[in-house]
Amino acid sequence: MDTRDLFSLKGRTALVTGGSRGIGKMIAEGFIAQGARVYISSRKADACDATAAELSAGGGTCVSLPMDVSTVAGARGLAKAFAAREPKLDILVNNAGAAWLAGFDDFPEKGWDKVMDLNVKAPFFLTQALAPSLRAAASADRPAKVINIASIDGIYLTPNETYSYVASKSALIQVTRLMAAKLIKSHIVVTAIAPGPFASEMNTAARDRAEDTAARVPAHRVGNDLDMAGAAIFLASRAGDYVVGSVIAVDGGVAFATSGTALATSQY
Repeated sequence: MDTRDLFSLKGRTALVTGGSRGIGKMIAEGFIAQGARVYISSRKADACDATAAELSAGGGTCVSLPMDVSTVAGARGLAKAFAAREPKLDILVNNAGAAWLAGFDDFPEKGWDKVMDLNVKAPFFLTQALAPSLRAAASADRPAKVINIASIDGIYLTPNETYSYVASKSALIQVTRLMAAKLIKSHIVVTAIAPGPFASEMNTAARDRAEDTAARVPAHRVGNDLDMAGAAIFLASRAGDYVVGSVIAVDGGVAFATSGTALATSQY
């Protein structure tokens, strides 16, 4: 048994949405380190361009493809822009996302629609639009990969009043399973990662109050770049070829190793 290239991504092309910062950037950087050619997309072109330049500076390849994928037109536009540059897509990471915090009595419709559009509709329609590129890369010996970024808030009960966010992430987990059942027939493996507390602009508690947040995590720390990159590399590489439809919680034990009341450690 030769395991030397088990986690290698050499010769593979990846697209990471929401790749200019946070978890998306962590994943993109990890893929590049393993030899992948990586495209990143985000709504803000300047931020996307800057991150691509930063991640390419070490000798790897990172290409900026800015796009707002919260609409079907945007998802199709990104797929068209990618297909104009590459004949196939080995790895798609649906990471772009949003959250909305408001009390039950005041929760607005726009806070529901914005989050559901970006967190549920976008991953589905972008995967649909990129299906020809994924099928072009897929084979029985080396399946293509789709990795959806969910959240532990879609698994356990958070005390935060992020109603549309928890609904969207629960929905994404179920959509992941249904897409996995369908697309495995085309040698496309669909999985999901459910992050817990990682420092980012979305998770200000883990970023700004890391010690307080870590005290409520069984592993006694917030997640770091290597934790997220490691999980994504596993699923994207040969190592994860037989993991189909699974959702991996990367959360230091919050969702499944915590006693008592659910803790506010994920997105807020």
